[in-house]
Amino acid sequence: MRLLFCLFADSIGLLPDHLFRQMIELDKGRPASFTRKLRQLFAAMSTEGNSFGVHDIHWFNGGLFADDAVFDLSAADLGILSAAAALDWSSVEPAIFGTLFERSLDPGKRSQLGAHYTSKEDILLIVEPVVMAPLEARWLQVKAEALALVEAAAKQKGPAYAKLRAQMQEKLYAWLEELSSVRVLDPACGSGNFLYLAFRRMLDLWRDVYNFSGEHGLPTLLPHQVHPSQLYGIETNVYAHELASVVVWIGYLQWLNGNSMGWPTEPILRKLDNIQHRDAILARDANGKAIEAAWPEVDFIIGNPPFLGGKRLLTELGNSYVEDIFHVYAGRVPPEADLVTYWFEKARAQIEAGKSKRAGLLATQAIRAGANLQVLGRIAKSGGIFMAWSDRPWILDGADVRVSIVGFDNRSETGRCLDGLAVADINPNLSTDVNVALALRLRENAAICFMGTTKVGSFDLAPDVARVMLKAPLNPNGLPNSAVIHPWANGIDITRRPRGKFIIDFGTHCTEAEAALFEMPFEYLRKHVYPDRQMNNRESYRTKWWIHAEPRPELRARIAGLPRYIATSAVAKHRLFAWLGHEVLPDHRLFVFARSDDYFFGVLHSRLHQVWSLATCSWHGVGNDPTYNSSSCFETFALPWSPGHEPRGSPLVEAIAEAARELVEKRDAWLNPPGAPEVELSKRTLTNLYNTRPEWLADAHRKLDEAVFAAYGWPATLTDAEILERLLTLNHERAGFSAEP
Repeated sequence: MRLLFCLFADSIGLLPDHLFRQMIELDKGRPASFTRKLRQLFAAMSTEGNSFGVHDIHWFNGGLFADDAVFDLSAADLGILSAAAALDWSSVEPAIFGTLFERSLDPGKRSQLGAHYTSKEDILLIVEPVVMAPLEARWLQVKAEALALVEAAAKQKGPAYAKLRAQMQEKLYAWLEELSSVRVLDPACGSGNFLYLAFRRMLDLWRDVYNFSGEHGLPTLLPHQVHPSQLYGIETNVYAHELASVVVWIGYLQWLNGNSMGWPTEPILRKLDNIQHRDAILARDANGKAIEAAWPEVDFIIGNPPFLGGKRLLTELGNSYVEDIFHVYAGRVPPEADLVTYWFEKARAQIEAGKSKRAGLLATQAIRAGANLQVLGRIAKSGGIFMAWSDRPWILDGADVRVSIVGFDNRSETGRCLDGLAVADINPNLSTDVNVALALRLRENAAICFMGTTKVGSFDLAPDVARVMLKAPLNPNGLPNSAVIHPWANGIDITRRPRGKFIIDFGTHCTEAEAALFEMPFEYLRKHVYPDRQMNNRESYRTKWWIHAEPRPELRARIAGLPRYIATSAVAKHRLFAWLGHEVLPDHRLFVFARSDDYFFGVLHSRLHQVWSLATCSWHGVGNDPTYNSSSCFETFALPWSPGHEPRGSPLVEAIAEAARELVEKRDAWLNPPGAPEVELSKRTLTNLYNTRPEWLADAHRKLDEAVFAAYGWPATLTDAEILERLLTLNHERAGFSAEP
């Protein structure tokens, strides 16, 4: 960090006469000599009034140069440093500078320089509307008032002229005092990129006032200046915490140099105590009890809080920490919510308490649905969302991720902007027009849609391994292995092609002794599942390691007597439904419906349910695929008739069933044409079919949609917005009799 800062300081003239570059070139073949001189230079930079050779050296300190410690460098190291010194570091982007620092300190991240890096463009999508828009509006107001005084003064002479000029100067100085008092917090600041860019834009605004003052003959030695001390940050990573201060100072010095503003008073690098190394959401009181972490009172809250799905909290953060945040934020953040929502809730609470004015935070698209949506609902209730980007590409650990950006306040902002377009309002799910977030879960839809079983371990078997076990002799209990080895399917078997995989399944209550009687399956699990389960945090997963982690007894009971059931992949590009036989055990990446009739299949595969599910689903972090959810997508969906109360013999019901059967028959014929070679079959998947959507498939769906519209008694020409509006109205009508909170 010191070497890189010296390269920057050398390039902008903070170190005189390019002495650092001269040191490198002079001693690049003599590492010991260079190390000795470098220690002397660092010592000179660490205290006031020092020199290095014939040169006076600025007092830097600020933490980065608190002492003269150096590392011993090799000749190879100096070769790298010499190559770096050939570059011009004066224009280095501080945000990238911080990322380079951060990666250099973490060997595991050195090959991922794009990982976790939020681009300048994405950061400004938050900084501009959240921080700069109100400040620039205020400056336009002040400037208009100042120009009015300029015009009035031009008509006056003597004392009257001087008085008006003094009023104008006083107005500008008052605005500068206001601007220099603005405080910005990033409660997950990392290496300070958000803070730096917000600070840079505030400096640009200060420069506008400086130029305005000079253009109108007023003093340019202004009494108030924008300063790094206006920035506040919270960060748990000790390196990133230190980096944030350095990045802000580099950006400040770069801006001063680029605008010919000279250098700040010494020490050049002042330690920014406002950037704190601590937890942003949890703290401890004097007795060690977990309490909510305090945030400073600021004007604006911005940032990119950590991405961590609700299901990974225990694994990544540990039982104790997760139990503490659940307790501290009970009633405010649902336990199933992603980690990022705690930052959203805290920012909301700060605004509600009058301790902040506006906030702008970045999250994955999952913020728009499920348990996360409840947090955005609280934001909309106590204030308002005035800006949002519902779907933006981003980079996380080298993978493309879809994110959402949300700006919110106490509803004082009257304008609304969604995905770059002005809108009347923004719903909690970051949509406009019909607010499907107001839909209620319907009791009539309960106990129909279920998530498949969650294994937590290698219970699944390749076809050849399963065949060996299935052909084995009877077990000591007189039962074949087929009693506990069943066909298995997950999302891939729906969206691509069935792989013929099997799974070992000891049900929901089988004891270890009973399971051991199935010799080959049990020993397979002992070898492939037991070791991993013993490392699991959950006691039940460790002690009942031979049973699926979440065996879903209610699901099993509901589909046990059915000849087949309906399944859809939780995450899929297209919302596809397929039939699975009763013998197939579904994985947790499938949502299954305990119905075996073609009518029900047809309604689910209709355009109406597709439109509703897309409006109520969440979005998978990697890529941009919708994620189905039983509670929000199905249990809120009002079918033509309450499930189980469809009119018997109705031609409307039969029309849907017939269209559904025809759709499945044609799809199956395309998927498995007689005599097709394996290489051809591998290309014939449901996803590929719906990617191309041939005319015969479009016709089959058109016939199905028309039958479903007729069952609702609605015209088939409805737009998506009109479909959502009618379904929401029907949802509320049904909920009036059977609403579930």
